[in-house]
Amino acid sequence: MIAIRFRQIALLLLAMAISLLAFFQMFERTTGSFPVQYALMLGAGMVLYLVLWGLMLRFQPYASQTIMPCVLLLTAIGTAMIARIDQAADTAVAFRQLIWMCLALVLCGLLMVFMRDYRVLRRFSYVSMVVGLVLLLSPMIPGLGMEIQGARIWINIFGLGTIQPGEFAKLFLAFFFAAYLFDHRDQLAVGGRKFLGLQLPRIKDMGPIIIVWLASMGVLVLQHDLGTSLMFFAMFVSMLYVATGRKSWIIIGVIAFAAGAVLAAQIFAHVGYRVDAWLRPFDQEIYERYPGGSAQIVSGLFGLASGGLLGTGLGQGHPSLTPLANSDFIYASLGEELGLSGLLAVLMLYLLVIASGLITAMRIKDGFGKLLASGLVFTMAFQVFTVVGGITLVIPLTGLTMPYMAAGGSSLIANYLLAALLIVISNAANKPEPEVSTDTFQYEALAVLREHELKEREAATQPIARPRSATGGAA
Repeated sequence: MIAIRFRQIALLLLAMAISLLAFFQMFERTTGSFPVQYALMLGAGMVLYLVLWGLMLRFQPYASQTIMPCVLLLTAIGTAMIARIDQAADTAVAFRQLIWMCLALVLCGLLMVFMRDYRVLRRFSYVSMVVGLVLLLSPMIPGLGMEIQGARIWINIFGLGTIQPGEFAKLFLAFFFAAYLFDHRDQLAVGGRKFLGLQLPRIKDMGPIIIVWLASMGVLVLQHDLGTSLMFFAMFVSMLYVATGRKSWIIIGVIAFAAGAVLAAQIFAHVGYRVDAWLRPFDQEIYERYPGGSAQIVSGLFGLASGGLLGTGLGQGHPSLTPLANSDFIYASLGEELGLSGLLAVLMLYLLVIASGLITAMRIKDGFGKLLASGLVFTMAFQVFTVVGGITLVIPLTGLTMPYMAAGGSSLIANYLLAALLIVISNAANKPEPEVSTDTFQYEALAVLREHELKEREAATQPIARPRSATGGAA
């Protein structure tokens, strides 16, 4: 056990060393010195990571030890890139990002200490649904919601700043989806008629997917947010497939969302602009169109191309080349300075976190935990796919941000809580089952068998009662 713990802490310390090296290299190349305020914040973050690891050993001793070092590296790489962009733009976004990271670590520690059993979330399934929908629709409240770059997905907190409530809504809706599908998985698994080799669901079981489809289309129409609507609908359909095992739900979900997106592209200009920018990004008319042009996509592509295979080096790129370099297009900024090899390393870190979550979902025997783990990990995987796919023209831009890397406090805290939930579930999945071959168990089993044998002998030796005649005498 000591050797295992040593390897685990060595993995975390290695991630810290790589993170410090990245910040040191970037600051030496850009400013020639290491700023004191960043040194203090990085030190506080490392202390909190070590405290979190200690809490994990105390309260979640069987949890996966792969997730947190990967999350640390992703956060450090993203924040170092944001600090690099701050040097060129004379901003202080990276310092605020480190503050948000420390707050996220504190919340993760509290979650690991007080949530000993994740199954308690199942008791609050409909409460989670209400909270999730309120958070999702809160930007539509007049005076509270704010519209930035055509999307109304932010709310203003008493003038202190803006948060994106949809990032927290995905957690609460994942709780509700997992509980609902666990309770109704038998009805949803029953198939109806076959069509082209697929076992279609019954018409009366189509209600849930229709409701979620309407909610997703409502987010797309009212908030002009293609990414969030697509993420919620994809999360529900994927969890529906895990619950029932029927491929027909996936096909129906893809067809339903594609039909809704095509209809929205015809009716609403902002959706159509994104599709045009995806299909014809180098068209002069589309490139110069404002709003909804393809200038951002093309600039991001040029930023990726300038990095080549090995990149220009951390701190030696041109951050002004990529638009929204610290948020929506941070993956393109990393490609410019780290190159294709650096981007593949970043994707490998995400793959390790996603693989750990999928292994947890396969190992755990509780159906609710299996659905919750698979839903959370698929949400992260889908976010990464849509961001990378949008920047590289595989799919249209969706407006989502890279988990753990892009600037934004609400996204960082929500994704850290997502990782903490996966750790809590992995603790239950990896916990060894109690031994059943102990001396006490054997003694109790023998005692039960002996008692059963004595009762059988006693019943066999009892005299047989003779029936009496009608006159009362013995027959």
